[in-house]
Amino acid sequence: MGAGHGHVLYRESDSPVHRLPPEVKIVAMVVFTLAVVATPREAFWAFGAYAVLVAAVAALARVGPRWLLSRALIELPFVLFAVALPFLGSGDRVEVLGLRLSEDGLHGAWNILAKGTLGVLASLLLAATTTTRDLIVGLDRLHCPQVLTQIATFMLRYLDVLVGEARRMRVARISRGDDPRFLWQLRGFAAGIGALFLRAFERGERVYLAMLSRGYTGRMPAVWQGEGAASAGQWLVAATVPVLAASIAATAVVLS
Repeated sequence: MGAGHGHVLYRESDSPVHRLPPEVKIVAMVVFTLAVVATPREAFWAFGAYAVLVAAVAALARVGPRWLLSRALIELPFVLFAVALPFLGSGDRVEVLGLRLSEDGLHGAWNILAKGTLGVLASLLLAATTTTRDLIVGLDRLHCPQVLTQIATFMLRYLDVLVGEARRMRVARISRGDDPRFLWQLRGFAAGIGALFLRAFERGERVYLAMLSRGYTGRMPAVWQGEGAASAGQWLVAATVPVLAASIAATAVVLS
């Protein structure tokens, strides 16, 4: 992928986290998330410890809290669902600020908020310190199925092309008197989506035929040839956070 296909979440820096190979960061994020999910919801102290780990990694990666929290708003729909649980849940009721709320609902809301937020923050830190190209390199080094990495590669490669084409189609519609704000013009919008899909499908067919003519046999050349994989020392450094998270989760399970 060319340099023009970076993603909006990546933050250019020379921090120790940025310099780690992508495969170790991917594994660390997955193990950390699994540890968070496996933690009993009643272990409040454990989630506080996870938050400290996330904050430490963010500081080491030079990613500010404002940037993280603003991007974490993507989980807002789940937050709204969690807020409704104490009112809709069944079981014993407790009084909180004059409101009779479900105890199970409160625990469920806390479970969603705590685990969801920590998972989103961990994913954002991975995205902020790893380019899309490096993410695919890391997945390839971890022996992710080739079909998945190829789909991701082409999706990222042609995303800008499709967005630009959709923008040109929208300008063409507006220049002809169409206003997508009106509900009765939804048919034109749907037709535009269909046309964009057909163009994308035809472009994909042409690209595939071009690849076959150049010797494509079902496997792309390794995009990371000539680059060194992670060393044992780098794996040990990256294992610090997931090992601590796994220890916290195990302790929480034992104490619960």
